[in-house]
Amino acid sequence: MTERRLEQQLELDASPEQVWEAIATGPGIATWFVPHRVEPHEGGTLEQDYGGGATTRGRVTAWEPGKKFAYGSFEQPGDGRPDYAYEFLIEGRDGGGTVLRFVQSGFLDGAGWDDEYNSFDTGWSLFLANLESYLTHFAGQPAQNVVSMAYTPGRAADVWPVLHRALGLTGAPALGAAVVLTPDGPPTIEGVVDVASDEFLGIRSASGLHRIGAEGDAGCGMSAYHYFYGRPVDVAALTAQWQGWLEDLFPPTA
Repeated sequence: MTERRLEQQLELDASPEQVWEAIATGPGIATWFVPHRVEPHEGGTLEQDYGGGATTRGRVTAWEPGKKFAYGSFEQPGDGRPDYAYEFLIEGRDGGGTVLRFVQSGFLDGAGWDDEYNSFDTGWSLFLANLESYLTHFAGQPAQNVVSMAYTPGRAADVWPVLHRALGLTGAPALGAAVVLTPDGPPTIEGVVDVASDEFLGIRSASGLHRIGAEGDAGCGMSAYHYFYGRPVDVAALTAQWQGWLEDLFPPTA
């Protein structure tokens, strides 16, 4: 069975140095993905914090400043499947700007792998869009991350109307629409819709990026990612508020 690779490419109005800082350092990755700790050399440890105690660790497999950053797991999976590996390749454009190419390998090309591949493809599309938005609107500013996750049986299509109502929306807003989110508990968010898909609603406010997600047809994973730039916030309090908001809407099951 052959291996399948996921590839995405972005053209960014930022220098290769700015892009490298954003994709290969802990503080940089936190501005568009989740908090990271990266030891800056080949063989170094990489740690990711997805919130709620969910963390992963891996090893830096390539470190070429301004050109290539890659990482994978410390050990091969025990079931004989290929290991997921991630590469970020940077190339300066003539006349300015940068082309960033992302590659994830480790998928098998066969029955049963489409859902996993599509889930990663959707997730990376969101996070790389976050990177582009960060470099366009908030470049150089550190991020404070608020990440909350929950799960409920059922389908995302049934979950979204509940989320929309709980955010003070009458339905799914259009890309580019000005909105005010009024969740019960967390603070109001005012901004413009910059992500509108079947899986994610994204708002860009004056001081951050805010992403609400619901994914899955046989059980639905929900998430609330927030990136605050340029001003201090109480991360612990906001995380508790957003986690409580999700769990009040969809109480955890045993």
